[in-house]
Amino acid sequence: MSTPIAFLKGHGTENDFVIVPDPENALDLSPAAVAALCDRRAGIGGDGVLHVVRSAAHPEARAMAGEAEWFMDYRNGDGSVAEMCGNGVRVFARYLQHAGHVAEGDLTIATRAGVRTVHIAKDGDVTVGMGRARLPEGDVTVTVDERSWPARNVNMGNPHAVAFVADLAHAGTLYDAPPVSPRAAYPDGVNVEFVVDRGPRHVAMRVHERGSGETRSCGTGACAVAVAAARRDGTDPAVTGTPATYTVDVPGGRLVITERPDGEIEMTGPAVIVAEGAIDADWLARASG
Repeated sequence: MSTPIAFLKGHGTENDFVIVPDPENALDLSPAAVAALCDRRAGIGGDGVLHVVRSAAHPEARAMAGEAEWFMDYRNGDGSVAEMCGNGVRVFARYLQHAGHVAEGDLTIATRAGVRTVHIAKDGDVTVGMGRARLPEGDVTVTVDERSWPARNVNMGNPHAVAFVADLAHAGTLYDAPPVSPRAAYPDGVNVEFVVDRGPRHVAMRVHERGSGETRSCGTGACAVAVAAARRDGTDPAVTGTPATYTVDVPGGRLVITERPDGEIEMTGPAVIVAEGAIDADWLARASG
């Protein structure tokens, strides 16, 4: 019988992940294997997989090994590779603390979108330096059924289309990806956020994450929403010289996003490890085939 494969389950504002520790990058996690692990009926269940690898052991991260010991090899729930996952970084950091690799305080984590700075606070919240947003030029439109809205194109290391709507119910079921035009704006797909106002610098959102469907939360999406809201509200920190902080409610909880005058964005929220166990290696091998 094959040796079982260790796993943990964690979530950040109910954006949930299967965590697979693999420091030396010895596992071949095929797209089919990842999709099987994330299957909520036939597998463990999750919005994605956090493959925990030492940066020096992964070809995509070796160049970052001098800055960050650990690489978050993140995969979407359908098995596709993703550049970045904000909630995933927080849960990844919580796992490193849980496993004794790091303590409270500051650390760095390598991702496909670059090295991210992280702070694990004594109160349990985790703050992630999310880098700077890019705002590609060009008009973008999001459509659901008979309704269409202009959307803001925001790139947080992964692509987002942010639409402000009158009612979050207008987003529909979000089972399928909402059509976004022009398609050329997002050649590799896009995360789509629907946003309503709750009060001054306080918004709520729903999101369709490419490769995962509607999720309970999206960290990079919350950052994209805060950036789009700041531009809409005339509170762009680069213009005002003052940090802009937005509270972003997601179906799974609440995130606090701060954009600084230099463009750096910080996201603060909870991260929880809820279970750990073992994956049957024979089952995973069959699922991969």
